[in-house]
Amino acid sequence: MSASALKQLKDNSIRFGIAKVAKLLDVSTSTLRKWERLGIVRPERSPSGYRKFSLAEVERLKSVQRLKTEKQVSSATVVHLLRNNGKGSAKDRFGNPESLRIGQRLKRLREQHALNLSQAAEQAGISVSYLSCIERGHSSASVAALQKLATLYETNVLSFFGETLPSQKLVRPSERRRLAATPGVTIELLALAQCSMEPHLFRVSPGASSGGSYTHDGEEFIFMLHGNFEIWLDEVEHYQLSEGDSLYFSSRQAHRWRNSGSEDAVLVWCGSIPF
Repeated sequence: MSASALKQLKDNSIRFGIAKVAKLLDVSTSTLRKWERLGIVRPERSPSGYRKFSLAEVERLKSVQRLKTEKQVSSATVVHLLRNNGKGSAKDRFGNPESLRIGQRLKRLREQHALNLSQAAEQAGISVSYLSCIERGHSSASVAALQKLATLYETNVLSFFGETLPSQKLVRPSERRRLAATPGVTIELLALAQCSMEPHLFRVSPGASSGGSYTHDGEEFIFMLHGNFEIWLDEVEHYQLSEGDSLYFSSRQAHRWRNSGSEDAVLVWCGSIPF
């Protein structure tokens, strides 16, 4: 960064346009807009609607850069880490009960497979620091990370809803098991029994995503109830789903997804259980 830019940064009254911030951080303006949608940064708006970034926001974005490049974590995980960085109670800083429960479950599964952190992270295709944060409950696991770890540990995402599930045919809305896998993504279990399918109700906030691509054995079926949803298969097929659309594909196709709309996407996602 040039001396003149540093001098400017010392003045808290200075506001930077999005192009200037993108240049200072060496990222694209589309990346900055994505981080804004995720709530990582909230720039002011000029009367004409242009984004204006303060010194504090530029510093926050520099922290985001370091987390993504040094820790290799997803944008959704960055949201969680920054949200809980030194703020709130000890419970808030060190993970919510659900993250802790999932982390403890994943740690037990890793130890049962006689794997250390490095071995498990390498085989799952995620960073060691990210896996460590998940196991300690310091970070929510992305859907992609959960799927990769479930495959590695020879289980399925169903097991993360609890050690035991009641066996019942009828499930009322109030009885659904709920899993907040990552900020912006909520999964509700629609069947409470040992079955050959995993029927879920997904609620995906604008800008939220799977946190990467994943693959496993089985088959997938999606039915859109509300909103818009993008999904990529093997980075070759790209589908834009809206209300009433359905999609069926093999789980062996690497898939990643996101909500590219401006409102929550709600969908029924049903996958066969390979184990």
